Amino acid sequence: MIRRVLLLLEVGLLLAGLLVATAAWQQRAALQQPLAVAGERLVEVPAGATPGGMLNRLESEGVLHGAFWLRLYWRFNLAEQPLHSGEYRLVAGQRAIDLLDLWRRGEVVQYSLTLVEGWNFRQVRAALARQDKLKQTLANVSDAELMARLGRPGQHPEGRFFPDTYRYVQGTSDLDLLKQAHARLEEVLADEWQGRSGDLPYGDPYQALIMASLIEKETGVPEERKQIAGVFVRRLRMGMLLQTDPTVIYGMGERYNGRITRADLREPTPYNTYVISGMPPTPISMVGREAIHAALHPQPGKSLYFVARGDGSHVFSDDLDAHNRAVREYQLNRRAGYRSSPAAIPDTATNKDSQ
Repeated sequence: MIRRVLLLLEVGLLLAGLLVATAAWQQRAALQQPLAVAGERLVEVPAGATPGGMLNRLESEGVLHGAFWLRLYWRFNLAEQPLHSGEYRLVAGQRAIDLLDLWRRGEVVQYSLTLVEGWNFRQVRAALARQDKLKQTLANVSDAELMARLGRPGQHPEGRFFPDTYRYVQGTSDLDLLKQAHARLEEVLADEWQGRSGDLPYGDPYQALIMASLIEKETGVPEERKQIAGVFVRRLRMGMLLQTDPTVIYGMGERYNGRITRADLREPTPYNTYVISGMPPTPISMVGREAIHAALHPQPGKSLYFVARGDGSHVFSDDLDAHNRAVREYQLNRRAGYRSSPAAIPDTATNKDSQ
C-alpha cells in the first residue's frame, strides 16, 4: 500500500514537473516570439487601458499569440509598473518581450515642435494648428481668452513665449505646450533681468522684452545685437524716434506684402516708431535669450544710425552725414530701393526684406 502511494506521488510530482516545464516553455516561447509587424506600426494605449486588455487586443489583431502567457508574465513580474498611455512604436524584428519592456519603461513616441525666433503670435498659432498629434483646444479661441486660460488675463500674447524645440506625446494639448513656452520665457527673462547692466531706460522686464523683439527683428548677425541695442538705447535717452521698419511691418499686420511705402511710414499706428516716440506697446515677435541679453547689455558707443549692407550685416554711423554716405553706398548704389532703419523717411516707395 505504501509503495503504491509513493508511486502515485512520484507520478504526480513528475506530472507537476512536466506541467511547470511546459508552462515555462510556453511562456518563454510567447515572450520570444517575433511580433507580426511589417515595417513600422504605432500602437496607441488609451488612458485607463490594462496590460491584459492590450495584449488581448493585439492577439485579436494578429500581432502576437499566447496573450495568456504574456498576461501571466506581467502579473508576476511587472505588476507594480503602471501602464502609461500614449503611442508605442513597433518595428519589424521586435519580440513580445521587447513590447512589454517598452510598456515597462513608458517609452511612448514623442513628437517635437520648434518655435522660431522672430515669429509673431499668428505664426505660433498656425504652427500649433498644423500639429495633428496635439490635442487642438484653441482653434476658435481668441488671443485674449487664450491668455486667460494660461492664467494671464489681460496680457498681450505677443512675445510671451520662448522660441525653442518642445517635445510632446500624443494627447498633449496645444494649451499645455504654450504653458511650457510661456513658463520658459518668464524664467529666461527673469534670469537675464537679474544680471542686467545699470542705467537702462527700462522700467521693468517687459520693456526689456519689447526692446529685445526689435533687436531680434533688426539683425540676423549675432555679433551685432548689442550694437543694435546700443543705437536704440541712445536714441531713447536722447528723445529720438527709433524709426525701425519691423515695427511698421508689425503695425500693418496682414496688409504687409513685402513693401513699405512712404504712406506706410507715416501711418499713425500704435507700433509705427516713425510716428510714435519711445517703444511700441508690446513686443513684435518672439525673442531668444541672446536678444534679451543684448537688450539688457547694450554696447557703449556713439552710433545713432545703421544701414544694411545687403548681406545681413549693417554699417553703423555716429552722425547723419556719415549715415547718408553709407545709405548711398549700400542702398542707392548697390541695392536700389532697399533700406534699413533707423533712417529718414524716404521720398519714394521702398522695399524692405522681412527679417
